[in-house]
Amino acid sequence: MKDIIDIITRSQAPQAWGEGEKIAWENPNFSKRILREHLSQEHDEASRRSELIDEHVRWIHEGLLRRKPARVLDLCCGPGFYTSRLASLGHTCTGIDYSPAAIGYARQVEAESALGCSYIQEDIRTAAYGKDNDLLMILFGELNVFKKEDTQQLIQKAYQALKPGGILLLEPHSFSAVQEIGEQAPSWYSEESGLFSDKPHIVLSESFWDAERNIASTRHFIVDAITTALLQQSENIKAYTKKEYKDLLETEGFQKVKFHRSFGDALDEDFLVITTIK
Repeated sequence: MKDIIDIITRSQAPQAWGEGEKIAWENPNFSKRILREHLSQEHDEASRRSELIDEHVRWIHEGLLRRKPARVLDLCCGPGFYTSRLASLGHTCTGIDYSPAAIGYARQVEAESALGCSYIQEDIRTAAYGKDNDLLMILFGELNVFKKEDTQQLIQKAYQALKPGGILLLEPHSFSAVQEIGEQAPSWYSEESGLFSDKPHIVLSESFWDAERNIASTRHFIVDAITTALLQQSENIKAYTKKEYKDLLETEGFQKVKFHRSFGDALDEDFLVITTIK
């Protein structure tokens, strides 16, 4: 555990991924708190609200899968919002996520609905993807949280997991959105209970933009309001241009890389929607 003095003596600019891979999604307590945010219908921060997810799923079902039953793999599936909806439309779905609370929730929904979804709690960098998937998805910017070499490996694994003619659907961050995160001003807030702690605490955040490697890094210092104990969480997001996304995919053998305006009419300029075919 760190002390407040560690804020004063910190290095001014962090080395990307040098202070942690990402926020501790696998931590049971943190995963329970982030699940509350996933389930909230007041914002689109952890997951989109139901109405928007419904629109995305309709676009996937009709525009990509042509209403035909398909085998779908959702990487970083969270609580299974997309997989459960696609399964209700006749698709066979598997979701993989690192968060124990998210996977627990998804499994509970499956147990109650018997839609035919299966869920795996594992890091998508090391998990097995299976074979002969018709569609593999990585949504909501999750592709960008990994080092470039890990991202390349994920795309390699995705290619191997798809059947010939299978579709890879990506929704990565736009370059400008990542840069904006890295260049935002330091901030702080206090809460009685929130994402980083169930107890009263203060959160101080600062971000950095590495213009040479196009990486946004953010530190969060969480100060316990009662004990003054300090917890640090860090996250990093790698930015890519459209050409770099296209090159990453084509290098691994994907064809017909296509950039879409968005999921139908659900435009979000912070993200790109990319489809490509094995």
